[in-house]
Amino acid sequence: MTQMPDPSRPLRIGTRGSALALAQAHETRDRLMAAHGLPAEAFAIVPIKTTGDRVLDRPLSAIGGKGLFTKEIEDALAADQIDIAVHSMKDMPVQQPEGMVIDCYLPREDVRDAFVSLQFASIADLPQGAVVGSSSLRRRAQLAHRRPDLQLVEFRGNVQTRLKKLEDGVAVASFLAMAGLSRLDMIGVARGPIQPDEMLPAVAQGAIGIERRRADDGIAALLAAIHDRPTGERLAAERSFLARLDGSCQTPIAGLAELRGDRLTLRGEILSPDGARVYAGTREGGIADGAALGADLAQELLSRAGPDFLKG
Repeated sequence: MTQMPDPSRPLRIGTRGSALALAQAHETRDRLMAAHGLPAEAFAIVPIKTTGDRVLDRPLSAIGGKGLFTKEIEDALAADQIDIAVHSMKDMPVQQPEGMVIDCYLPREDVRDAFVSLQFASIADLPQGAVVGSSSLRRRAQLAHRRPDLQLVEFRGNVQTRLKKLEDGVAVASFLAMAGLSRLDMIGVARGPIQPDEMLPAVAQGAIGIERRRADDGIAALLAAIHDRPTGERLAAERSFLARLDGSCQTPIAGLAELRGDRLTLRGEILSPDGARVYAGTREGGIADGAALGADLAQELLSRAGPDFLKG
């Protein structure tokens, strides 16, 4: 696309079909409308069902790991069925397919996890042996490390599905992302946020990335107007950390970069799935050095954990 989109040739925005994914696609559309003075009719939201959306009866790690929520959308982008793809960045593999690039990020939302329970106010309030549901290997490992007495069960589905499972007594507590609840205007679902010092979030949690075909210069210019530079700087460090660890849904990994003035602080953590082993560290440096800081921190944690850690 080399010209501004208009109602006769709308910009096609590919997205998953969940309520949260659609909210993220609409946020992208609204920001593009505001930046370029375009009407809503100049855009078309194209929902695409992914493998991760279709298979709900098995853990993500059992059906292929990262990429489960992106492959079909990227296939549509490659086939020119859509013009851009809107993704939750915590779902994104660190490598994009040939000819694809993500160089536009929307302003990052709240990075913290949310504690969700119909009975208890916090993790500390959970009684001995309580059943907690989560599909996230990271959250399960972090919880097992802190509270090995708890029983952990698989817990997939959208917000409404998880709340119904709590009502049905499948578990007494679960976790969601504060960012997702905020974008859905459902903050009230959370008993409260869990501070990063207590539960370090997933790499890129709360961030929306927009993928395009690398050769589409017109699209690149369109997206440049809504790119949030601080979010991009933070994700450069976090995703470099993840890339060095060869991060997938098989390994519990957490990471968070924060900016203070012209300095960046990165915290990272890798865990064994049972939470028995945890290796954490921090790096600080100039913002421009974020990617190098991420790779360096990952190397330190790998060295401390041993060569077989990621295979376990």
